[in-house]
Amino acid sequence: MAQIATIETGLYRIPLSVTLSDSTHGEMTAFELITCRVRDADGAEGTGYTYTVGRNGYAVADILRREITELVAGHEADATEAVWHRVWWGLHYGGRGGPVVLALSALDIALWDLKARRAGLPLFRLLGGFDSRVPCYAGGIDLDLTVDALLKQTDDNLTRGFRAIKMKVGRPDLGADVARVKAMREHLGNGFPLMADANMKWTVEEAIRAARALVTYDLTWLEEPTIPDDIAGHARILSAGGVPIAAGENLRSLWDFKNYIAAGAVSYPEPDVTNCGGVSAFMKIARLAEAFNLPVTSHGAHDITVHLLAACPNRSFLEAHGFGLDRYIEHPLVLENGMALAPTRPGHGITFDWKGLAKLAG
Repeated sequence: MAQIATIETGLYRIPLSVTLSDSTHGEMTAFELITCRVRDADGAEGTGYTYTVGRNGYAVADILRREITELVAGHEADATEAVWHRVWWGLHYGGRGGPVVLALSALDIALWDLKARRAGLPLFRLLGGFDSRVPCYAGGIDLDLTVDALLKQTDDNLTRGFRAIKMKVGRPDLGADVARVKAMREHLGNGFPLMADANMKWTVEEAIRAARALVTYDLTWLEEPTIPDDIAGHARILSAGGVPIAAGENLRSLWDFKNYIAAGAVSYPEPDVTNCGGVSAFMKIARLAEAFNLPVTSHGAHDITVHLLAACPNRSFLEAHGFGLDRYIEHPLVLENGMALAPTRPGHGITFDWKGLAKLAG
């Protein structure tokens, strides 16, 4: 087995083609991409990444450069579990979340990419393989769009091949949210998978009221109705609101998900491979959900996550995010009749345009 020889970190500020907004994060004009390139002693390389919605990227990159490189240099690259635990416990006192776990996620993704490349297998095959075709939805960031603009965005996504759509809710006036969801349901027709994302906007009581107002529109799920710290609140919303709940993009560990699932607080666990601890943690979360007979979905990083859900018998929908990374990778995600196709190239199959990214280096 080859040892980890070098770790190269990059930080890039990726401008968005249009300013995006949701109910809590405000306006987003760019996102930060933090990359991690791991080379082993034989010269083989794996790539991982994480991202932010515009802040804290320097902290993540600094942890990768200063702390993680020192912890793992010289250790076996294939020993992903051992390396993961070395970083988790090595940085635990000042970590357990935030920039530390984002940095660990990028490293772990790179190590799994490297392992799959060395094995000559696409990542989903190395992880067990279930079905290379994964149902996929378009995740719009569209809270401030007019209804006409929202419907046009939806039509554009349908033209691109999506057969499931997620929209934003969480406006100050619940009536406006209900009107927008009603317009979407009428536009898409009955039975079309439609999700709504509140981005943690509401109190528990507000969320229950909103869920009850939206029941008639047959949402696949209502996402992040309140703050992620309120597990009991999510359980109340799920019980009293009458709408399935998706949550998890702001949870940072396997144990966070265990607490949610054990409390009956989530219908669709929703890990993000770039902030939950990487491939190692994501797959454990998916297996935990399977043990509780729950479908698992995903947040962000669709080019990596398509492999992970393709290895899960309990996968539901892959989120295709709207951050525009496709401009800087050689092979963007492929859709076919609403299904995302896991690439058959070795590793996760992402090849970055490093020259293009260099112009955006932070």
